Amino acid sequence: MESRVEEEKKQEIPLITPYQMGIFQLSHRVVLAPLTRQRSFGGIPQPHAAVQYAQRASNGGLLIAEATWISETATGYPNTPGISTKEQIEAWKPIVDAVHAKGAVFFCQIWHCGRVSHYDFQPNGQPPISSTGKVLAPQIEINGVDVAHFSPPRPLRTDEIPGVLNHFRLAARNAIEAGFDGVEIHGAHGYLIDQFLKDQVNDRRDEYGGSLEKRCRFALEVVEVVASEIGAGRVGIRLSPFANFNESADSNPDALGLYMAKALNKYNILYCHVVEPRMTKVGEKAECHESLWPMRKAFKGTFMVAGGYEREDGNQAVAENRADLVAYGRLFLANLDLPKRFELDAPLNKCNRATYYTPHPVIGYTDYPFLETTSM
Repeated sequence: MESRVEEEKKQEIPLITPYQMGIFQLSHRVVLAPLTRQRSFGGIPQPHAAVQYAQRASNGGLLIAEATWISETATGYPNTPGISTKEQIEAWKPIVDAVHAKGAVFFCQIWHCGRVSHYDFQPNGQPPISSTGKVLAPQIEINGVDVAHFSPPRPLRTDEIPGVLNHFRLAARNAIEAGFDGVEIHGAHGYLIDQFLKDQVNDRRDEYGGSLEKRCRFALEVVEVVASEIGAGRVGIRLSPFANFNESADSNPDALGLYMAKALNKYNILYCHVVEPRMTKVGEKAECHESLWPMRKAFKGTFMVAGGYEREDGNQAVAENRADLVAYGRLFLANLDLPKRFELDAPLNKCNRATYYTPHPVIGYTDYPFLETTSM
């Protein structure tokens, strides 16, 4: 048992305080953010993923699995996992079991890339589907050398949208069958849902484009079908109204974020996970005067934030009631026992960006060291 002094010391650290998230009793507020690692060969989660997630699981901690595609049209990157087939469901089960064995809560992020794709990833080499026909410009890949090219997308017809909604619904059902505690809908970073939300991308003239309310319709319909399928208390959504990832800026991100935060209350979902305004480009953090406070005040469920947080500003966000939970990506990638390190204010391992997306099942994946003193 912890001594009284140790317990009092823990209570002084806002991130290391308990939190009741719906039916889930969390022991701390440090969340593993969804991190694409491209080690699911052929779209099938691999046994090494069980090691990776279990290493980062702690009793009463919350983990969000990497972006997981919902259908054969949904992928845009090699070696990312799916949750649309029986084989994929069965492959996820031992991974989920390994996390649960550590006493952690595990959500699956369900994802459709939309236009962030190429003919090579699509069934029969078809155009990727999107809200628009506008193509993404080529991008330098993470290694700083190779260039990613994207194929011209095809705008979804209105009569096709129910089919895509059904894929989100089935993916949520499959995630629960695999043992996940819930799902996070990926509505951020310029992928399909964000392609509907943002006016830089969405150029539709039907009931899914034009006004703010119409641009948000698709996202809210996804929330509705997923919540109806698995229960609102097991559903979260990730949003990035201020970000311009994948050429997905919006002319009025404050209005977009606030509208979504208010509209989500109708569905009583568990949490809203929002990327900070300061994170406008992948891996780049800048100070800004904008704030998520309006969204925080408007949304009635658990409010989670992400985007370049470290120990100090994460503690401050919780202490000032700007967030209930703080999601960490790169720091959690390199520090398997990040909550314990935050508790002890221990030194942190450094990330090796060169190994973020390699296919190796160990290097840069499960070989970061734990603290020598303890593990959670």
